[in-house]
Amino acid sequence: MLGKDKNKKEQVIFFSMEDFVPKDHLLRKIESAVDFSYIYNIVDDLYCHDNCRQA
Repeated sequence: MLGKDKNKKEQVIFFSMEDFVPKDHLLRKIESAVDFSYIYNIVDDLYCHDNCRQA
C-alpha cells in the first residue's frame, strides 16, 4: 500500500539568479555589452506560447 511519508516536509523556496551570480562575473559584463534580444525572434517558433516549453 502506498502512503504519504509523514516525516517528509514539503516547502517552496524562492530565489533569484541575481543572488547566485557575483556582481563582477564575466557573464554580467558580456550581458551588458551585447544585445541578445534578437535571439527571441529566432527561437520564437521553437517554444509553446502556453507553457514556455519546447513545442
